[in-house]
Amino acid sequence: MFTIRVYGLLLHNGHVLVSDEIIRGKCITKFPGGGLEFGEGLKDCLAREIREEIGIVANDLKHFYTTDFFQQSAFHTTPMQVVSVYYLFTVAEPKAIPVVSEPFNGMRGDQVGELFRWLPLKGAKPEDLSLPIDRVVLGMIMQ
Repeated sequence: MFTIRVYGLLLHNGHVLVSDEIIRGKCITKFPGGGLEFGEGLKDCLAREIREEIGIVANDLKHFYTTDFFQQSAFHTTPMQVVSVYYLFTVAEPKAIPVVSEPFNGMRGDQVGELFRWLPLKGAKPEDLSLPIDRVVLGMIMQ
């Protein structure tokens, strides 16, 4: 069994956009994006996710990385391999994205929600992100 996830990397002024989300009661910091739906292409999936989550149009999608190692899903109780695909993208007005400055900005584990913030690449560390594949990608971005 596989789950395919598609994530976007938006870089701006030495920062990368991250999403602070509460998923199944857990506080997760990850890159924006989500699951591929049946009948959907990878780029279409990311464009939809960015539109739904942030309310903006993702432009100039360019493939950055596809998982090349086994990763068990942290969110499935049955064996489920995660395959994640990452795209760099741009937006017309990065400053128009509603962001917060603090992780989770007062959200609690019993809430459902999502906030966005700019993670400074200078001084960023893998532990700033929750998901193992995102941590690998952050290292790649910083190189």
